[in-house]
Amino acid sequence: MRIKQLDIYQYDLPVKNGPYTMANAEIWALDTTLVKIVTDTGATGWGETCPVGPTYAEAHASGARAALIEIASGLIGTEVLPLAVQRKMAGLLNGHNYAKAAVDIAVHDALGKATGLSVSDLLGGAVTDRVPSYYATGVGRPDDVARLAREKQAEGYPRLQVKVGGRPVEIDIETIIKVWEQIEGTGMRLAVDGNRGWTTRDVLRVSRELAHIPFIMEQPCNTIQDLEKIRSQVNHAIFMDENSVDLPTVIQAVGRELVDGFGMKVTRIGGLQPMQTFRNICEARSLPHTCDDAWGGDIIAAACTHMGATVQPRLFEGAWLAQPYIEGHYDRNNPVKIEDGHISLPQGPGLGVTPDEAQFGAPIASF
Repeated sequence: MRIKQLDIYQYDLPVKNGPYTMANAEIWALDTTLVKIVTDTGATGWGETCPVGPTYAEAHASGARAALIEIASGLIGTEVLPLAVQRKMAGLLNGHNYAKAAVDIAVHDALGKATGLSVSDLLGGAVTDRVPSYYATGVGRPDDVARLAREKQAEGYPRLQVKVGGRPVEIDIETIIKVWEQIEGTGMRLAVDGNRGWTTRDVLRVSRELAHIPFIMEQPCNTIQDLEKIRSQVNHAIFMDENSVDLPTVIQAVGRELVDGFGMKVTRIGGLQPMQTFRNICEARSLPHTCDDAWGGDIIAAACTHMGATVQPRLFEGAWLAQPYIEGHYDRNNPVKIEDGHISLPQGPGLGVTPDEAQFGAPIASF
């Protein structure tokens, strides 16, 4: 079974009650890119990549489509096998993992449909059909974030991620204290995500003043060198997020015991095939991690959920979906959504999602 046709689509996803605020960005709308492959047997597969604007990571929507257009013609005739496609893409273009991930996801979807297997089966087998999620607040006023924390705990989310940074650190400290007052004793886990927005000075102050509050620090500083500087001085576990740009970096961080876990995004690392390797590395070293993505609709949400369903529960920090923050679904009959803080594993072969492609309009490019 080989790739016969590849179509690229652009689609706008509106953000509910925007903007969504992080330390380095305000998000009003999402420019997502979708890939559809058609095989010579008639099986189809869908993939997606949706960077959060041009400043969150070394990725942007126009760049994703340019990269996909660069490699698309070279992929025609390639066997629909994840490793074969990854190697082919590596030979066609250096880097741009976030763009290649859309093809990788589409390959898994098509292969699953052709074999009658779900993507989670292709990734080794699900250990649950009810995948825990987590809620990420934006950067907000302390009282507002604390109120939101109470609401999300009541909704059944097992984990809360509080965004900080990009403002006086005193306000962040007040926010964390007020959030903890709302969730202490409930069993809800707490992550504080700087999105690279704190200086090392800020990190040390927060960790020392809030040593009594058990939270993990997710990507508090901008660089790996910053993480090295604070590693031995903080009282809290450190998770790497934006710095974990590829498998070599992950292997280096794990081998040097630089971090205690990861916030990992499927498209950042290049798709489900390398994400599977990442999962196995973390399992070998008992490192907890998330399985999520920057943003996107039902296709990337299904991919994250299938991957998350295969992670050992004791190591799984949750799958983050953009669904609560955006309008609409690609598949109205089988939408991927969070209920009671968890996501039902999509059923059926492949991703378990059949998008209504009419809503995407005509492809911007076909090969």
